[in-house]
Amino acid sequence: MTPPHDQITGAAAKALALKAGDTVGVLSAAAAVEQQALERGLELIHSIGFHPRVSRHVLDRDDILAGSDRQRAEELQAFFADPDIRAIFVARGGYGSGRILPLLDFEAMALTPKPFIGFSDLTFLLNPIVERARMVAFHGPMLAIDHAIEERNRRSFEHLRRVLVGEVGGFEMATQHVIHPGSAEGELMGGCLSIVSAMLGTPYAPNFDGKILFLEEVGERAYRIDRMLVQLRQSGALSRCAGVVFGAIRPFGGDENEARMILRFIAEQTGGLEIPVLFGIDAGHFTNNLTLPFGVRARIDSASKRLTVLESGVS
Repeated sequence: MTPPHDQITGAAAKALALKAGDTVGVLSAAAAVEQQALERGLELIHSIGFHPRVSRHVLDRDDILAGSDRQRAEELQAFFADPDIRAIFVARGGYGSGRILPLLDFEAMALTPKPFIGFSDLTFLLNPIVERARMVAFHGPMLAIDHAIEERNRRSFEHLRRVLVGEVGGFEMATQHVIHPGSAEGELMGGCLSIVSAMLGTPYAPNFDGKILFLEEVGERAYRIDRMLVQLRQSGALSRCAGVVFGAIRPFGGDENEARMILRFIAEQTGGLEIPVLFGIDAGHFTNNLTLPFGVRARIDSASKRLTVLESGVS
């Protein structure tokens, strides 16, 4: 049985750094995947020097899902157990990864630490992997990509490569706005705002105590962003964090008035908590989506307007 939050101690384990030619697994954990989009992503894996091994059921379809919940969970579990697979890439997000949480054996995963990479709906898996399997997980790009943003994807995958092979240990990311001033240090966690808020009240709700909470979102109207932040605040989650840093929160339709209201609502829902809050790092939807290792120490500082990842995500 996985211990409750107050019994989880010790630093998250780090997998060995990857090297060129290593085999990485590719599977579907959420929504169904189109073959053409997947193939573009596989080309990017080759371009950064890794050899993809694609799961048997990666293109399966069960309505909107990429196969049954049990099938997706079993493939993820098998890829963690396979000693020849050095990291696990997810084909796409969308919806469905939260459904497989009760089917996963995090204690078994903990026996074979390896980088697990994803974002958006995969937020459901990233935080439990860190907390329950106590290994570093990576908020980073997925494979079913849009050809229209090819250059952005190449930058994203190149940064991911540098993180996975250990070329970068600690690194800095600039922010655009200081919402509330100050500095704080803690373990980095979080992900997609709608998913983090959806996890509240479940056995898989993240432990926010003393953490640097990263949040990003896309395509939501300002009032819905506010509603999610209200839930985080009223649940006590925000007040337990050491600090909060936002990535991109692209408003519905790119509307400038919506963008203005989102900044206002962030300021209001994080006001009075006496924690630093920064906005606008280059991570999340519709950015270069630079990889963030969850489970490592990070610092945010309003004077420099920086998020600093203080250590490597691999050993």
